[in-house]
Amino acid sequence: MATNKKEYRGGQILVIFWLIFLIVIISVFMFNAKKIKENFNIFLTSVTSPSGAEKILLIDETAISEAETLQSSEPAAPVIVIEPVRPSEPVVIQPAPVTQPTDQTTPPRTQTQPQQPATPAVQTRDRNIYFTQVSNDGQILQSRVTRRIPVSETPMQDVLNALLRGPSADEINRGIINIIPPNTRVLSTTVRGNTAYISFNEDFLFNSFGVEGYIAQLRQIVWTVTEFSNVRDVQVLVDGRRLDYLGDGVWIGSPISRQSF
Repeated sequence: MATNKKEYRGGQILVIFWLIFLIVIISVFMFNAKKIKENFNIFLTSVTSPSGAEKILLIDETAISEAETLQSSEPAAPVIVIEPVRPSEPVVIQPAPVTQPTDQTTPPRTQTQPQQPATPAVQTRDRNIYFTQVSNDGQILQSRVTRRIPVSETPMQDVLNALLRGPSADEINRGIINIIPPNTRVLSTTVRGNTAYISFNEDFLFNSFGVEGYIAQLRQIVWTVTEFSNVRDVQVLVDGRRLDYLGDGVWIGSPISRQSF
């Protein structure tokens, strides 16, 4: 009977031992479940992965564990609350008005030039001058023509210069000629009383038509100058000097009028 009791007690002790052992094992497993899981993952990785992968995995797991430790030790970042923005009124974009082309073209803008002061019109006056014309029967006649001469302070000299320029082409076609020798020039004109003193250059002395030519040139001068109302006769001078005769016996030593011919 005593032996049976001992065996029964021994069996109870063995059961209690295994129960305690099982409890210890479970407790250890529960306390080290994470470590056991890591080691089990390493074991699986070492079996299914090539050589060296378990080291990388171990390093990664360690780095993750350290990162979690540092993250848990750092103070929590402040929470930023972003309020929703209320939508503003919708912006309506109006399309630009399209202008239709028209057939009308805008004329180019012309730049107005400043108006120049108008130049005063030159005042002129009609003057009579005398040329020579030979009639059909050979008579030498005086032929009067009109010239429009600008008004100046020397009207007599202007009229004589127009005379020395000779007749126009139309007047030449009508038989009008100038007997005054070519290259003759008026040097000066002066009026004293009713006498005009007119000085010519030396070309006035040489007339190729002879005596009748000298008389004709004097008549052209005298009749042209005596058209001025204040002139009655003309004293002809050559280079400012008074001569007695022009050519072969034509008297010019005193004033000559229209009645002298």
